[in-house]
Amino acid sequence: MIPIADIRAAAGRIAGKVRRTPLLATTGLKSSLPGQVVLKLECLQVTGSFKARGATSKLGTLTPDLLKRGIITASGGNHGIAVAYAGYLAKVPTTIYVPEGVSPLKAEKIKGYGAALAIAGRHWSESNTAALAHVEHDGLTYFHPFADNAVMAGQGTLGLEILAEDPAIDTFIVAIGGGGLIAGMASAIRQLKPSARVIGVEPVGAPTLHDSLRAGKVITLPAIKTAVLTLAPLRSDEMNFAIIKDTVEKIVLVTDDDMRAAAKLLWMELGIAADLSGAAGMAAILSGKYAPAAGERVCVLVCGAGADGVT
Repeated sequence: MIPIADIRAAAGRIAGKVRRTPLLATTGLKSSLPGQVVLKLECLQVTGSFKARGATSKLGTLTPDLLKRGIITASGGNHGIAVAYAGYLAKVPTTIYVPEGVSPLKAEKIKGYGAALAIAGRHWSESNTAALAHVEHDGLTYFHPFADNAVMAGQGTLGLEILAEDPAIDTFIVAIGGGGLIAGMASAIRQLKPSARVIGVEPVGAPTLHDSLRAGKVITLPAIKTAVLTLAPLRSDEMNFAIIKDTVEKIVLVTDDDMRAAAKLLWMELGIAADLSGAAGMAAILSGKYAPAAGERVCVLVCGAGADGVT
C-alpha cells in the first residue's frame, strides 16, 4: 500500500492547486437507489477529473532542473489534461500523447493549457510506447498515469477528503483504468477505516485488472472492445496489481451502454455532466452489478466530466 504519510504529504503538495470537491446525496431521483448513495463530484475538479491530484502531486516532487527539460505523458484524455495543467502551472514545455479516438473536447482542453498534442496508436498502450520513445530521445520527465507512487498518493487524497467529511461511508465504488486511482484511494481507505469495502468497476470490453486478479498475475488483454478509452489500457502494472489485490474486495464489469445510461441519468436528474468513465460507478449500481444492502452507505466516485450524458 501507499503509506498514509505519503498520501498526507501529497495533500500538502497539491493544496491550493486543486479543489476540495463536494459530496452530493442522491435525493430527488425518479426511482430510488438501493442503500444510501452519495456522489463524490470529482467531475468538478480543476481540469475536469481526479487526475489533477496525481499530476500536481508528481509535479511537486520534481527539481527545477528536471522541470526545465519539460514533461510528457500518454493518456486516454483525462490524465493528459491534468499533466497539461501541471505544465501550465510550472510554465514548462509539455507534450501529451493520445490515441486516435481521443475525445475532441479532451484534445482541445489539452491544447488549451498550452501543451503539444501528439496522436499515436489506437489505444493508450500504443500511445504510451510512442511517448516513452520520446522520453528516451529527449530526456523529458515522464508522468505515468497510474504506475507512479507520487501520482497514486495524489489520487489517494480523495480517500482522506471523503472520510474526513463522511466517516460513515461503508463502501466506495471506483472506476478503474490502469489502477492508479483505486490503488491510491484504497491505500488511504484501508489505513483510515479498515472495515470499509472498496469495489472496482471496469468496462466489459477492457477487463484489465478483473482478468489479472482472476489469473493471479498481471495479464495483457488481447484487444480493447470499449469506446471508453480513459478506462482501456491493455495492461496494468505490477505495482498497481499488488495494491489492488490486497485492498480491493472485487471488480465488477459494466457495458458501454450501462455507462451511457448512467451518464444520462446523472445529467437529466442531477444536472451532473459526467464522461463515461465518470459514470462507471453509478453504472455499477443502476445495472445491478453492485447491489448495496439496505442501510449500506455507499460513496460513488464521479471521476470525470464530459458531455456523454448531455448529447
